[in-house]
Amino acid sequence: MSEAPHSNDKATMDDLLKENRLFEPSAEFKKNAVVNDEGIYASASANPQAYWVEHAKSLEWFKEWDQVLDWKPPFAKWFVGGKLNASYNCLDRHVKAGLGEKLAILWEGEPGDEQRLTYNDVYLAVNKFANGLKKLGVSKGDRVAIYMPMVPEAAYAMLACARIGAIHTVVFGGFSVDSLKGRILDADAKVLITADGGWRRGKIVPLKQTSDEAVDGCPCIEHMVVVRRTENEVSMQDGRDVWYHDLVADVADFCEPEPMDAEDVLFILYTSGTTGKPKGIIHTTGGYMTGAAATTKMVFDLKDDDVFWCTADVGWITGHSYIVYGPMANAATQVMYEGSPDYPERNRFWKIVEKYKVSKFYTAPTAIRAFMKWGTQWLEGSDLSSLKLLGSVGEPINPEAWMWYHEQIGKGRCPIVDTWWQTETGSIMISPLPALVATKPGSATRAMPGIDVRILTDEGKEIDKGGGYLAIKSPWPSMLRGIWGDEQRYRDTYWGRWPDTYFPGDGVKRDDDGYLWLLGRVDDVMLVAGHNISTMEVESALVDHQSVAESAVVGITDELKGQAIAAFVILKEGQNGDDAMTAALKQHVAEKIGAIARPKNIIFTAELPKTRSGKIMRRLLRDIAEGRALGDVTTLADPAVVQSLKDKYGDS
Repeated sequence: MSEAPHSNDKATMDDLLKENRLFEPSAEFKKNAVVNDEGIYASASANPQAYWVEHAKSLEWFKEWDQVLDWKPPFAKWFVGGKLNASYNCLDRHVKAGLGEKLAILWEGEPGDEQRLTYNDVYLAVNKFANGLKKLGVSKGDRVAIYMPMVPEAAYAMLACARIGAIHTVVFGGFSVDSLKGRILDADAKVLITADGGWRRGKIVPLKQTSDEAVDGCPCIEHMVVVRRTENEVSMQDGRDVWYHDLVADVADFCEPEPMDAEDVLFILYTSGTTGKPKGIIHTTGGYMTGAAATTKMVFDLKDDDVFWCTADVGWITGHSYIVYGPMANAATQVMYEGSPDYPERNRFWKIVEKYKVSKFYTAPTAIRAFMKWGTQWLEGSDLSSLKLLGSVGEPINPEAWMWYHEQIGKGRCPIVDTWWQTETGSIMISPLPALVATKPGSATRAMPGIDVRILTDEGKEIDKGGGYLAIKSPWPSMLRGIWGDEQRYRDTYWGRWPDTYFPGDGVKRDDDGYLWLLGRVDDVMLVAGHNISTMEVESALVDHQSVAESAVVGITDELKGQAIAAFVILKEGQNGDDAMTAALKQHVAEKIGAIARPKNIIFTAELPKTRSGKIMRRLLRDIAEGRALGDVTTLADPAVVQSLKDKYGDS
């Protein structure tokens, strides 16, 4: 997330988009739900610590805590004095409970190869990998970097580190040499775990080659462990590099799990900042595991016979919390897929849903909008009847994308949980509990039980209705514990705006029904003729037009209004971006949310610049729209998208 905005930003935001459609869960869904007692909200609010203690007790502790919460703002310690192990909670206790033969991971590689792994299989692999890391000299508190494709060994690596008390930092397998190198150096990592390569759209991603170039500038790295995935030719440096299969070939089948203090660091995960230097977000063991396990069960209504699929990558917090630690702490069966949603064809996700009978599906709005753009013909021939619940994560979802998801994927019968949270929060903070909350297209609805969400003005005054800044007033177990090696940056970035209050950098509004709507980054808010207008609301109005698949809007300098709106629009296939379409879209926005939000410029494009986690980089779109030199593009999924837009429109 970005650094906190300056205090001279406007506080409240205009509430333009109105949405009154409500979707109640079915009586059958309510009756059989994991959480179906409305009283959970009141009891959690009345005594948050007791609420979180109940969830902490769903884990297995080697030693119970002496104190629930030690809160010295901005530093929280949860379950002080308690001891547990994350790997033990994801594996050993399930095997001991007789669940060893339950399927844990249904893995599918992009080329079509597959593995069906039980909890016994994962347990054995993690124990051996943990002993292999010990053989390389890794011990409690050491940092291990993981730079992997979406293969089971990525999860094994994380759980093996957790087992021996090593701190892992996962770097997304699409990041550049410099991004990998910077994260390794900041964490002072001792070992890098990577693969010869991974598959993406039929091509090999050369992970080992990138790793070699990065590690050349990292004297802290003593060993590199390499998983054989694509079997492409790679160079192995004697004394430093070791094949994973060789490392685990002659080690014991059991590794004693390290008893970890609740506040011992489980992992560091880097997230970008406006200053250019990534922030190493610290998560600790007890509180993080409590939040991840509880929210997985409650939000996704997770039951023993479900097949869960979170389409994220383990390189992101979503992959940490809702692929590895949350589902596995709940003994879930889940799908893990290596590749792209459009390879070899645009129906790959739906073929996977049908093949593995996925019941709970969690993906990003950017993927949903891509599916909309491709058209419903790609759904034909796939049986999606196994689906029972759908989820959305990553950024606010436009109401029309929500409706498409509801009607085309859920066939009108699956509750949608639209979730807001961050790398920093560790687990879901705002989301409907699917049996208790009637959903609204585009709204994340209400704060989770035990989460104290407020809407504040710039001066820190609370707003009951309308738009303002999202703030969290009380600590929660899975919250970040700091920024690795930079306590002052932690204070300034997240706690510097109002006393003892966490500011995530997002705008939010509360509608007349009390529902919360995330408005995106407050540094993306546009000030048009004295009105603070959220990018999310204008984008939603554009996507509401039948010809539009996706949009991104930015504020540009305007002599008359201060700022005007420039809209980048992706049309559905078969539509023409001509003058008539431009006029129609401008008029549609004016009719939908008001003339004040009518875009000044509409720019048609085939793609938008996005990070590799799917977030739209509006900063770069502002550079393009105003003809400025491009900013940093190193974290983009496809830097060529920005250059092609600049070449086409930069001088317009």
